[in-house]
Amino acid sequence: MAPFDSVTARLILLLAETGSIGRAAEREGIASSAVSRRVSDLESRLGVVLFDRSAQGVKLTSAGEAYAEGCRTVLRAIADLDAVMADFGSGQRGSLRLACTSSALTGRLPELLARYSAKHAGIDLDIQEMGAAKALLALDEGRADIAIVSDNYDFTRFEIKAFEDDRVWVLAPPDHALADRLDPRKDIDFASVIDHPIVGIHQAGSLDRLVGEAARKTGKPLVETVRVESFPALVRMVEAGFGIGFLRSTSLHLLAGTDLVCAPLAEPWALRQLLVARRKTSPLSAAMKSFIALCSETYVPST
Repeated sequence: MAPFDSVTARLILLLAETGSIGRAAEREGIASSAVSRRVSDLESRLGVVLFDRSAQGVKLTSAGEAYAEGCRTVLRAIADLDAVMADFGSGQRGSLRLACTSSALTGRLPELLARYSAKHAGIDLDIQEMGAAKALLALDEGRADIAIVSDNYDFTRFEIKAFEDDRVWVLAPPDHALADRLDPRKDIDFASVIDHPIVGIHQAGSLDRLVGEAARKTGKPLVETVRVESFPALVRMVEAGFGIGFLRSTSLHLLAGTDLVCAPLAEPWALRQLLVARRKTSPLSAAMKSFIALCSETYVPST
């Protein structure tokens, strides 16, 4: 059977409404002969008579009534589908898959996602927490639409925008030898802290790579007393006296309720960014576009 023809279907409904080939043709802006030919071709293909024809006009037969009702059902479904696709195209419906680092989720991202969800209630959010390298791999493999990661990776395959500035801080117990020199209002040189044992964090993670590279450039190896896999664990181990630790500013809220002291590192390398990344070759959906726009609108550079 030939595919459904929406133009012919509309003509059938117009003929049923007007009872006149001439009036139907006039409303569609086509010749009466073209209307007659379409109806005749359809009747021939279906093997039924859809209209009784007379000098007074045309009238649906029983078969025609059934076909007209079917046309109404199909055309309504097409209109509904167009409306649904318009919602997806406008960003009012759809899905958004985010691959985010812990730093992103402990910074401003949760509040931003709440704001986005309130404005785009029809968008389903799929938020996955993972390391930066895995997040970029998820982008490459099409398992995520957008990644929010630290900036010390290869981004040649990705389109990126700034999401949040993020400085590295050093923290220590109040009875540590460095404690008197740590003031949150004053920067401290990395060289002043590198000789002290540290609590390591998540081997090959972005912060570990950043601090490790800085240490290699000084020619002094890091002395780790213990290594942990999460920032809350790092804070607890520093509290327990296992060494100093390094945190990004997005995780400083973890110090609430502790007596730890801290200060930002002075070196330019210690001021990093979290980036919004997407694969350059991936289609830019309306949901992605609106989220990236919100990230850019709300980004405030560090002073």
